[in-house]
Amino acid sequence: QVQLVESGGGSVQAGGSLRLACVASGRTFRNYNMGWFRQAPGKEREFVGGISLGGGRIYYGDSVKGRFTISRDNAKNAVYLQMNSLKPEDTALYYCAASSQTTFRRENEYAFWGRGTQVTVSS
Repeated sequence: QVQLVESGGGSVQAGGSLRLACVASGRTFRNYNMGWFRQAPGKEREFVGGISLGGGRIYYGDSVKGRFTISRDNAKNAVYLQMNSLKPEDTALYYCAASSQTTFRRENEYAFWGRGTQVTVSS
């Protein structure tokens, strides 16, 4: 099992920034690809970004490209999501997830999920 705990969510005005963190415990963190997803009320869960085991491959959802940056620190068992130029449509519950598969964008590829951290962006 891998336990994931997200933090760093909050309320911010449009144009602002937030940095989310996800800390893992349990099995060896560096053996997993990591992803960030989000879900707004009434909408399906959406892929935000993913990062490979060693950080050499990074992918983003189209709606966040150029504004969000994903990174990881295997020594700290942590993955981060730096969110800049936030928009009201970024408001959602943000989840991190761990995968032993080779793809990143499909949520059913991820075996372990955190409980999420809320991000609210006001206009």
